[in-house]
Amino acid sequence: MVFVLGVVAFAVCIGISIALHECGHMWVAKATGMKVRRYYIGFGPKILSWRRGETEYGLKAIPAGGFCDIAGMTAVDELAPDEVDRAMYKQKTWKRLAVMFGGIAMNFVLGFALLYTLALGWGLPNRDTSATVAGTQCVAPQDAEGEIAPCTGPGPAGAAGIRAGDVVTAVNGTPTATFADVVAAVQNAEGTVDVTVDRAGDTLTVPVEVQRTERLFSTATADDPDATELRTTGAIGVARTPLTIRYDALSAVPGAISFAGYTGVETVKAIVDLPQKVGALWTSITGGERSADTPISVVGASVIGGQAAERGLWELFVGLLATLNFFLGVFNLLPLLPLDGGHIAVTIYEGVRNRIRALRGLGRGEPVNYLKLMPLTYVVIAIGGAFMLLTLTADIVNPIDLFGN
Repeated sequence: MVFVLGVVAFAVCIGISIALHECGHMWVAKATGMKVRRYYIGFGPKILSWRRGETEYGLKAIPAGGFCDIAGMTAVDELAPDEVDRAMYKQKTWKRLAVMFGGIAMNFVLGFALLYTLALGWGLPNRDTSATVAGTQCVAPQDAEGEIAPCTGPGPAGAAGIRAGDVVTAVNGTPTATFADVVAAVQNAEGTVDVTVDRAGDTLTVPVEVQRTERLFSTATADDPDATELRTTGAIGVARTPLTIRYDALSAVPGAISFAGYTGVETVKAIVDLPQKVGALWTSITGGERSADTPISVVGASVIGGQAAERGLWELFVGLLATLNFFLGVFNLLPLLPLDGGHIAVTIYEGVRNRIRALRGLGRGEPVNYLKLMPLTYVVIAIGGAFMLLTLTADIVNPIDLFGN
């Protein structure tokens, strides 16, 4: 039941994000004197509508997007007599750009707000994936309940001279890019290992005696996802930096800004890689394994949101929603019609062209003929629709399962 409610809640949150995106367009258009004829959430048959002022608001049957109908978005738009002077395509370049960027900015603002909430409530992921030592500690056995026995002393690493802040770069000559690599290299080792560390730019090799101890390992299966067993393993007593960084109300602002920048860069990389993921999606549909880094549809994202809610992992729920908002914002910047970025590109072209004409003593040029751009627009719509259908099929036939159920 919690899973179903989580799926529904996540889908509703996506709908709210889309609604606010369209609100961004509408609010800026109204503020700059343009006429907004209609503001609708969804597509297809109309469920209900109401009018407030000169704008008709409403809901449609298919909850997949929405639209904001601004009078005269293009020169081919039919205008009522009272709309001629307020037509969008006749407005100054900065006003038209402000309207187009309004929706995109709304997604970025919402994404930042969600990251700020994540930073305050649960902390943000630590992006330092290097094997940085947070401190040294004694090595004590773990019981079947997961409890660590009390112990004293600096532990093998501390006794050997390893300090907090050291970055472990190799164990017995094997490179260790992450802390997980260090753990893997030590677990099966006995006796003494040579631990190479970077200390403030200096490279040191420290011999450390491995201590054998008991640790609890997961033996999860589909029938028993919580199964564990005690095993004897090697340890040297180093603590890793925290997986998440906690913030207070003030420090969460720069923390969220920094993580938003990182998320934006990763989103751009993901969009650039989208064409390369087509093969992986098709493989997952035709019986192959579904990789966790393949693109997902709204359905797939909602399912993951439901899985997170079912396990009480609300930080994953909020983080995924923030990521989707950044994706919506960045994706809409692509200079392709019918995306916002396509309209932005046309507006910038007209603005630059008109500035050049003015320098030559000429009047404004004719608006770009969108009818000539329709073939390219249809190609973009067809490719986008096919990709959406592919991801939706993959999410139904072979959904991503982050928890190995």
